[in-house]
Amino acid sequence: MSGKIIVITGASSGIGKDAARRLVGLGHTVYVAARRVEQMEDLRELGCHPLRLDLSKREEIEMVAEQILEAHGGVDVLFNNAGYGLYGAFEETTIEEARYQFEVNLFGLADLTQKFLPSMRKKGQGRIINNSSVGGKIYTPLGSWYHASKHALEGWSDCLRIEMAPFGVHVIIIEPGAIQTEFGEVMADPMVRRSGDGPYGTMAHALAERQRKEYEGGGGSDPSVITDVVVEAIEARNPKPRYAAGKYAKLLIFLRKWFGDRFFDRIILSMLR
Repeated sequence: MSGKIIVITGASSGIGKDAARRLVGLGHTVYVAARRVEQMEDLRELGCHPLRLDLSKREEIEMVAEQILEAHGGVDVLFNNAGYGLYGAFEETTIEEARYQFEVNLFGLADLTQKFLPSMRKKGQGRIINNSSVGGKIYTPLGSWYHASKHALEGWSDCLRIEMAPFGVHVIIIEPGAIQTEFGEVMADPMVRRSGDGPYGTMAHALAERQRKEYEGGGGSDPSVITDVVVEAIEARNPKPRYAAGKYAKLLIFLRKWFGDRFFDRIILSMLR
């Protein structure tokens, strides 16, 4: 596992930052990319290479890829971690907002991946690790576009895994459950502004309160549990196609798969009372 060239997106906080700390400590060359470059100065001090990257801006995707390819000719691991959750009632969410959700959570991610695949394919090895969510397998109210983007990411990753298998490139999906990150704040506050005062207000406030507790109040798992999975996916000779980790992840996937829609609907609705 020594001396790999690793790129991590969304590394200014949470899972991405924790993974960067661990991987640079293991002796790898780690490029960290995010919109908030100033929040990665601590990673620079550890030896990482911070780059500005807004996945909704194709020119920034091209600049990041060109810089890394020029320096190293390719990468060994691309950890597509960046993403965010657009929440609010479908009726009250604009199509423009929905397009931006897909631009960040799928299309920008895919654009960056496409830049690095040729070098991996020619080298005959590499790892593409896509940070999806338990939300790529289940659903929650007021999250129609977020869940749509994560379900799409799962399907896209499955297809890519088959396409790249003959070339020795592994495509791995990570499905975090509730993790102590900024996700709760980033999701909850805009959701309440969007849907808190309308016909979906009761549901929006109940969901916001629950999410804040889970993600910020110590109810979620530490980001290190996902870092453990990322390291395993990099080290494993034959990594699993999927790793579910963190609070509720395996439980919710199990309930959704084996007990059916009506049962799962009742569970989700009971959480909002």
